Amino acid sequence: MDSGIIFQYFPDLSEVQKQQFNALETLYQDWNRKINVVSRKDIDELYLRHVLHSLGIAKIQQFNEGSEILDVGTGGGFPGIPLAILYPETHFTLVDAIGKKIKVVQDVIDGLGLTNVKAIHGRVEDLDGQFDFIVSRAVAAMPTFTRWTKGKIKKESSHERRNGILYLKGGDLTEELKDFSTAQIFDLSDYFFGEFFETKKVVYLPRKFKG
Repeated sequence: MDSGIIFQYFPDLSEVQKQQFNALETLYQDWNRKINVVSRKDIDELYLRHVLHSLGIAKIQQFNEGSEILDVGTGGGFPGIPLAILYPETHFTLVDAIGKKIKVVQDVIDGLGLTNVKAIHGRVEDLDGQFDFIVSRAVAAMPTFTRWTKGKIKKESSHERRNGILYLKGGDLTEELKDFSTAQIFDLSDYFFGEFFETKKVVYLPRKFKG
């Protein structure tokens, strides 16, 4: 599956953005030959399982110019890099505790010529600064994730939706979210067609988690 699936769902991309999305496959395939950034079966479906999945967040929340987004446990750069291509005027910080993954992320950033992304090797708990939204893709159960990211979300919102967490998850989240009364769940099957998205969701958790 090629990058055409991205253009189908995001038809207003500039030529630069199209070129950047097109370049992702080669960049990740090159790295995957050296280290297994993306699973072998997934590399053939990179645009569906990683790029479009990451962009599911953009169907729920658009990011303003100048806002700051933190991607926790970015792995090979998802969801941060696809979102950074889509929002070139938004600042993205991608953090991961595994050094070789951040090396890949930095190489992809450089290869795409992205100037709005910073890659950091480290733990989110040790990171300075606050952000409008924190994004991630199922790196931990929500209680653990909120503990890791405590104090990292700005109080003042520049978007209509209150600052918070936008988390890509799958399956039944009833148990995991039972203590988070303010959580909202969005089904990605409402936005994207296909079997892959049938169980995929974006969980939005506003800055005040309880109440």
